Amino acid sequence: MHSWIDGQPATAINLQNRGLAYGDGLFETIAVRAGRPSLLDGHLARLALGCQRLMIDVDLALVRDEIQRFASQLGDGVAKLVLTRGDSQRGYAPVAGVAPRRVLQCSPLPGYPVEHAEHGVRLFPCQTRLAEQPLLAGLKHLNRLEQVLARAEWQDGEHAEGLMRDGQGRVVEGVYSNLFLVRSGVLLTADLSRCGVAGVMRGALLEHAQRLGMPVQVRDIAFDELQQADEVFVCNSVYGVWPVRAIAALNWSPGPLTRKLQAVARTLLDT
Repeated sequence: MHSWIDGQPATAINLQNRGLAYGDGLFETIAVRAGRPSLLDGHLARLALGCQRLMIDVDLALVRDEIQRFASQLGDGVAKLVLTRGDSQRGYAPVAGVAPRRVLQCSPLPGYPVEHAEHGVRLFPCQTRLAEQPLLAGLKHLNRLEQVLARAEWQDGEHAEGLMRDGQGRVVEGVYSNLFLVRSGVLLTADLSRCGVAGVMRGALLEHAQRLGMPVQVRDIAFDELQQADEVFVCNSVYGVWPVRAIAALNWSPGPLTRKLQAVARTLLDT
């Protein structure tokens, strides 16, 4: 099994697809274990928000069913859903009555080194900045050129992730993850109302932290605040939580709150 298009096995897509021409669509990357798509409700909720913002009319019950059937055949791996506005002729204007396209692709679960989770990772301080666009902020839309350029900034094996900031230099996220700081027992993560991706694991951890009575702040984070952080970690919906041990000359050790949320993430991905 390699890919489905609109619920059927397929290996080719129409060259007039608006996702290919304009990045006109959304995607979700979903960990699959024992045939079960992890955090599916969170992925579908973000997809629904994206479809509402982009005015793409899609049957979310159908999407859920296709993901579950695809995952059951995959077993273990990663399922990537790409949802585009559909096929159309040349021109930016959406064409009325065109059905969206649903593309599902699979890949093996990434074999990340165990050390990333146990001892932490080093982040590369990317120079590529995230542009502000509130209408698209938080969405997992198909326009990922900022992340492509940021990831091209390092080629060594020393850095497992990159740190991305906005045009004002505020800390936002990783290239393919969300970033959290812990300072004096308070869990901090960036406000994503101007730019960035509202990760599904990020949302789940915020919910669980509040349920556990942890003080939480979602706000702008200045780069200088990294120096005062007691703990730093990154997360996404495939690997869970990685402690951050270094960014440039700054260093940390995995802390108790990071370990607690790392255990929460592991449970979320395995159940």
